[in-house]
Amino acid sequence: MVATQAILAWTFISECPIPNDVNELLVEGEKAIAAYKTLRDSAIFTNKRLIVRDAQGLTGKKVEIYSLPYSSINMWSTENAGSLFDVNAEVELWTRAGHIKVNLKKGVDIRKFDKLIAEAIL
Repeated sequence: MVATQAILAWTFISECPIPNDVNELLVEGEKAIAAYKTLRDSAIFTNKRLIVRDAQGLTGKKVEIYSLPYSSINMWSTENAGSLFDVNAEVELWTRAGHIKVNLKKGVDIRKFDKLIAEAIL
């Protein structure tokens, strides 16, 4: 599991419009609900899963797609940003695939994010 820890950590910078090309990834009955800008691409919440697109390489033409079905999430926690020097909020997801950590940059509404997860899982 130690080798996968680097893979299972993401940073969401800000909420953004849902990318148009995400529709080609969706299955029947699935719809995109919200999207967040990541370091090089985006993460999309649907009504069935979290999709994280990760552009790779110098040109960014190679894209890896992570798909986390909500049914695989066993537990989650959210932590809002603290003081002046602690500007990032954090979300932790415990899943069948392992432990996933999501850092939310200043300006991302942690409670909205928490509600997206709750509505999808509960």
